[in-house]
Amino acid sequence: MTERAERDTEYGLSTEAQAWLEMLKANPQPPAPEPDDIEAWRAVVAITSAPELADAIGLATTGAVATGVPVEVHAVDLPNAVVHVGTPEGLAPDDRRVLLSVHGGAFTVGGGAATRAATGFVAGAYGVTVWSVDYRMPPDHPFPAGLEDCVDAYRALLESHDPASIAVSGVSAGGNLIAALLLRLQEEGLPMPCAAVLNSPAVDLSLSGDSVANDAFGEGGGLKNNVKLYAGDHDVTDPYLSPLFGRIGDDWPPTILFSGTRDYLLSDTARMHRKLLEAGVRAELHVFEAAPHGMFGGNAPEDRLLVAQAGRFLEAAWKNAAAT
Repeated sequence: MTERAERDTEYGLSTEAQAWLEMLKANPQPPAPEPDDIEAWRAVVAITSAPELADAIGLATTGAVATGVPVEVHAVDLPNAVVHVGTPEGLAPDDRRVLLSVHGGAFTVGGGAATRAATGFVAGAYGVTVWSVDYRMPPDHPFPAGLEDCVDAYRALLESHDPASIAVSGVSAGGNLIAALLLRLQEEGLPMPCAAVLNSPAVDLSLSGDSVANDAFGEGGGLKNNVKLYAGDHDVTDPYLSPLFGRIGDDWPPTILFSGTRDYLLSDTARMHRKLLEAGVRAELHVFEAAPHGMFGGNAPEDRLLVAQAGRFLEAAWKNAAAT
């Protein structure tokens, strides 16, 4: 047993979490293609879109867990994308709560079948209706296509739901898009959702955070080409690309943020939390011991603890919003 593995056991990590860390160590992230190698990126997208990977990617890119709860899923067309709507079995017909979920995947992974699979996992985990945005992604659709799709999805939700019944959630690149969405809602004067979940959000695409430089698994450095592919010629400090540099308004919703001590986006998460607090937003930060980016693939007790914590936060937000 390695020294780090011994420490993981001492820290009380579950056997599933330890196995995930060993897997990451044994399978380092392959280098991403150069930003201008479009055919290579299309090959990456094709590989990660394989149907047999949909469940695993759906879990890893949404921070959800498998509960076994049956979920009915159907698709709703947006102007340029699709939303998968999931309703868990047993949900009361008059329960109007809805969670708008935006998947992660470094802006290039997690669409299609994985988004549909994720819809079932997220709806089953949180026990509410879920709208999962299958937004457009590079290499064919760089910024701002994905953000525009998220705005379209939120606008569509407002046509049938009171904003007090809406919460939003995103992991990694999805956290970037959720934070950018909230900035857009501010800018356009649209009503805000009642709560937000930002799970290891990529809110600084200049990749200047301390934890990126000290990344245990080398993933932060590997994100550079993804960022260049996504941002194109745009300034990465544009708040719609790097929401950390945006203005936080008075109506920003209560927000819960998650990260881990081995997450290369811990700095992004911590700095976003601090920015929200300084703006007077009610914000919570929860950091999991030894957790890498994206936690433990949705298969460890620690993943279930995160979902339970987020679920309690959302339940309280929905209850408070309904009472006002």
